[in-house]
Amino acid sequence: SADPPPVQLIVQFLEQASKPSVNEQNQVQPPPDNKRNRILKLLALKVAAHLKWDLDVLEKSLSVPVLNMLLNELLCISKVPPGTKHVDVDLASLPPTTAMAILLYNRWAIRTIVQSSFPVKQVKPGPPQLNVMNQMQQEKELTENILKVLKEQAADSILVLEGALKLNKDLYVHTIRTLDLLAMEPGMVNGETESSTAGLKISAEEIECQVCYDLGAIYFQQGSTNPAVHENAKEKFFRTKELITKNGSSLLHCSIDEKRLAGYCQACEVLTSSSDDSSQQASPYSQIHNCMKSGNYQDLVKIFLEDNLALSLPVQFRQSVLRELFQKAQQGNDALDEICFKVCACNTVCDVMQGRTIDIYFCQLFLKPSKEKIDFLLEVCSKSINLENASESLKRKMAAFLKNLCLGLEDLQLVFMISSHELFIKLLKDDERKLLIDQMRKRSPRINLCTKPVTSFYDIPASASVNIGQLEHQLILSVDPWRIRQILIELHGMTSERQFWTISNKWEVPNVYGNVILGIKDNLTRDLVYILMAKGLHCSAIKDFVHAKQLFAACLELVTEFSPKLRQVMLNEMLLLDIYTHEAGAGVSGERPPSDLISRVRGYLEMRVPDIPLRQVIAEECVAFLLNWRENEYLTMQVPLPLVQTNPYVKLGQLLAATCKELPGPKESRRTAKDLWEVVVQICSVSNQHKRGNDGRVSLIKHRESTLGIMYSKVLHYFVKLFLFALLQEPLVLTTILSLFVKLHNVREDIVNDIAAEHIAIWPSSIPNLQSVDFEAVAVTVKELVSYALTINANNHFWLIIQADIYFATNQYSAALHYYLQAGAVCSDFFNKMVPPDVYTDQVIKRMIKCCSLLNCHTQVAILCQFLREVDYKTAFKALQEQNSHDAMDSYYDYIWDVTILEYLTYLHQKRGETDKRQIAIKAIGQTELNASNPEEVLQLAAQRRKKKFLQAMAKLYF
Repeated sequence: SADPPPVQLIVQFLEQASKPSVNEQNQVQPPPDNKRNRILKLLALKVAAHLKWDLDVLEKSLSVPVLNMLLNELLCISKVPPGTKHVDVDLASLPPTTAMAILLYNRWAIRTIVQSSFPVKQVKPGPPQLNVMNQMQQEKELTENILKVLKEQAADSILVLEGALKLNKDLYVHTIRTLDLLAMEPGMVNGETESSTAGLKISAEEIECQVCYDLGAIYFQQGSTNPAVHENAKEKFFRTKELITKNGSSLLHCSIDEKRLAGYCQACEVLTSSSDDSSQQASPYSQIHNCMKSGNYQDLVKIFLEDNLALSLPVQFRQSVLRELFQKAQQGNDALDEICFKVCACNTVCDVMQGRTIDIYFCQLFLKPSKEKIDFLLEVCSKSINLENASESLKRKMAAFLKNLCLGLEDLQLVFMISSHELFIKLLKDDERKLLIDQMRKRSPRINLCTKPVTSFYDIPASASVNIGQLEHQLILSVDPWRIRQILIELHGMTSERQFWTISNKWEVPNVYGNVILGIKDNLTRDLVYILMAKGLHCSAIKDFVHAKQLFAACLELVTEFSPKLRQVMLNEMLLLDIYTHEAGAGVSGERPPSDLISRVRGYLEMRVPDIPLRQVIAEECVAFLLNWRENEYLTMQVPLPLVQTNPYVKLGQLLAATCKELPGPKESRRTAKDLWEVVVQICSVSNQHKRGNDGRVSLIKHRESTLGIMYSKVLHYFVKLFLFALLQEPLVLTTILSLFVKLHNVREDIVNDIAAEHIAIWPSSIPNLQSVDFEAVAVTVKELVSYALTINANNHFWLIIQADIYFATNQYSAALHYYLQAGAVCSDFFNKMVPPDVYTDQVIKRMIKCCSLLNCHTQVAILCQFLREVDYKTAFKALQEQNSHDAMDSYYDYIWDVTILEYLTYLHQKRGETDKRQIAIKAIGQTELNASNPEEVLQLAAQRRKKKFLQAMAKLYF
């Protein structure tokens, strides 16, 4: 957002005053010390005085070089001799305003050092502009030089501020009045500014409070290299806290972020506490810090357990401690595995009690439950809830957690430990416990649970049916191929009647593969191949590529022994998996796939092995893969002709690659673009005649005996939805397809509002048989295409303009404005730079004008009329005549830079008798930067500034 006007004035005044001059020999000279420059500097100081020298406000809006210049001017006007070391000056002997000026400068110095140590989010650069880049580089170098000097003088600044704490007297800071007095002739001042009452009074308590806070911050920052300094920081922060508590609202001129102060105090308390501190005196944070340092992890678990009732530790802190323990455990400290589980259990029960979801860490650590883990978890649950005082809601949360725990366990002994525990019996009624038993029976019919506790439970031998049920359950959960094989061998050893590939309805294998697999005669081999493939496909679908690869590799090794057909099937699936793995991993960062993978993709497309069951998605993924990684040379020149003639997706990929390869040369690309155009027109065409084959069935290929007759129009939705949307991600390919469909949409005779797109000129401008094209399908396709493209890159301004044009064409004017503004914002750093003219063309501006007009925002219409290459006065005047406007009307007058429009507004308001609005318009005309006698550069700068502010205001309105 724009800077507050007063602060912006400081920048303007100081920039004008510091402009170098050029002498008669064209040599650059330092800024002259003349009356004009002295007045400009004084005006800057007055603005700062108006803001009461609030460093928070000044630092937020002024750069380091500008604020450095401002405070140096303050030192100069306060009679601090230049070149004097502040540490050598006795503050007590100086006039109050002079002492305060030194104090302000040194406070700013250490605050700037502290601020520079914080990480800064990098601003995303807009389109490169040489003059702007040079200016930014100069400012960056100047800032670094100032910071270097400030850091060298840091020790002196700290001593000055420490000395200020000993003053114990009120000081005064310059106001607009005292600055005016200083600017007068020396004989007229009569020493008033030297007196103890001149200026704005800052009490001794306020000075001490603010200085203590700033010193605490610099000491805390230095503590990263010298831990002993944390004691100094602690002393200063706690003194600041004490003064705020004592004086409260009387600290009028003291600006301190109390939340940050509380954080500093808490951090200092932890960092300065020793391991000898008694647990009664230290806070939970200090105790945890000491436990982590000393390795006393049992006490750490005890603290977390006690806090499950107190709930004083934030969830983020609990998670950070657990992450640190995990890191230590992964570095080879196996003894910490148990501690990780215990802390994780405490966190999980705390999350359950507060209605949060269970953390993934708990699920991982509980993959192998044991009697010890269940014992400790039940202890945590018991100590985390006071049943006498707990609310019903809290009891229900705990009961639900224990029920879900039972349902997730396979081992009946562990289930019995929970269901027979005192807490479980108290939280769940008899009928709820019976319902739980029924649920577990439904989950595994062979498991036989007793509703009453059995004393000799552990002595009961498991029956064969229980063993089979447990093994089937493990088979469903396991993703380890060797464990799956072992379980199946055990199951087939128990019974030969079952088909174990049917026990889970989640195991799905494509029909084209299923027929081959189910033809395997050996039952064990059939089950193993089917389950390995089904689990591998499932893992691939959920992007668990590591387990998918293990499962496919095991399946490949198995089928290689007896079935060349299934071996080729597994090689094809592993190719698809490798494509997915690359696209989800290294491909995200733009890293090209290895040459071996590209060769395998080509090999698959060229494969001619008879009777191999093939999934269509693999061919689609292979073609999309080659397009996404710009293998255009192969697709256009090297792909075998029979493959192009038989595989429609390869043909389409070849045409797309050829068109993209020739871009942006319009003449060369028109020939390949025409071929692609004919294919897509044919896809989008509706045919009323169908050719009957020898078997009497209707053929889905059109009459025309052409290799371009790829697909029938009924598959258009599938073609677009699956092939284009789900697979293609290369921006140039998407842009090409998008411009093609946009052009096809525009050739329709009844289209009133064309949609704009890149490279649209390469496509033919007409279709011989317009009536045959399904334009409704084309319109839907354009909408879906641009929506998908924006999920790939939401900051592509050309795609955003297309989306806006679509909304404009369908009379959704508010949405259209949203996307027109978004397109401008993403290519101009939120309008801080000029929007490129190829983005905001006259056509786009005119559509924005029409949107505003139809939304009854007539003042916005008038302002946008100024954006056109030739100002549209007729439309602007007509809009301003409208009295029923839904926008902010006169509050927008500050965004008008065209004097003719402002003069018309003045006349209009006078005619209507609207005196107040007329005065606003006159005030807008009276701004010096709009004077027609100004140089063209000044007028353009004034227009650009108003454009920026108006577009930012519009964005806030429509975003």
